[in-house]
Amino acid sequence: MIWPGMGDPAKRKKTLRFLAITAVIAISVGLASTFIQSYLNTDNPLRACINDRHTPYRITATLEIEVDGQRADIPADIGREAPNCHRTMYTLTNDGTIHAEWIEEYPFEIGHFLWMWEFPLRDMEQSKSAVYVDGTESPHFINHPLQDGLHYKAVFTSKAHDESKDRDFLPPEK
Repeated sequence: MIWPGMGDPAKRKKTLRFLAITAVIAISVGLASTFIQSYLNTDNPLRACINDRHTPYRITATLEIEVDGQRADIPADIGREAPNCHRTMYTLTNDGTIHAEWIEEYPFEIGHFLWMWEFPLRDMEQSKSAVYVDGTESPHFINHPLQDGLHYKAVFTSKAHDESKDRDFLPPEK
């Protein structure tokens, strides 16, 4: 089969030249956007590494997560991506203690930590989920600001959760 533009030798040369120029432009745009984004994100606290920075602003809070009535473990070393990259929000142990630090005061949120952890928030039914701050439900859900010394409890219900398993359909005992 002869592809369009490949039959005549003159058209073939023009078609291959066009494809080569298009490939060079596409690769150049891809590389340029990668370098520009990495340059612009050097001072973004949610993407920056803090290994070589002085970070006087530090907060620590505790987080407890419950998914479908079961306690979820928060692993240690969240925020340590590579041997030389320590992120602004991280855990050192698996006890639910979250540490956040930056060069100046920054409004860290619970959702930022869940994003860094890659918690599957899209698999959760947000209308049936809640975040509690020191026992009181937050109206801000995952956008609640992270404050030093507070305890947060996030209760999530997954979209795949079958609520009928949580109920007892037997008649009440007398």
